[in-house]
Amino acid sequence: MSMFQIFNISGSAVSSQSQRLNVVASNLANADTVAGPDGQAYKARQVVFQTALVGAGNDLASAGVRVSTISEDQTPGRKVLDPKHPQADAEGYVTYSNVNTVEEMVNMISASRSYQNNIEVMSTAKNLLLKTLQLGQS
Repeated sequence: MSMFQIFNISGSAVSSQSQRLNVVASNLANADTVAGPDGQAYKARQVVFQTALVGAGNDLASAGVRVSTISEDQTPGRKVLDPKHPQADAEGYVTYSNVNTVEEMVNMISASRSYQNNIEVMSTAKNLLLKTLQLGQS
């Protein structure tokens, strides 16, 4: 594997984790929303990753990662009895989103750490390439 393929592999991971962080941010922003006028509450979204070939060409291809889909969690939202709420249904229940804030915070920490680790990999590879170039100057 060439040193340049490391940038492709880590770059694909950074891009994927960035999308994951955006989805987590969207989920957290909608954690306490109620059902809209159509009666449907916000549904939590989850990122699904897939192995992807990166750096295909004259070089040997390497495996990276990409986001294949962003799926919606189909579990029903939590219902709270509040007959005075403007969005309450005929029985007096208000439907909130199905976002679990604890799971989303764990997801955010995991995505953030993965993002940071891949940035560190690229930084280390860059430093190794610079050191290699400096060997020729001595």
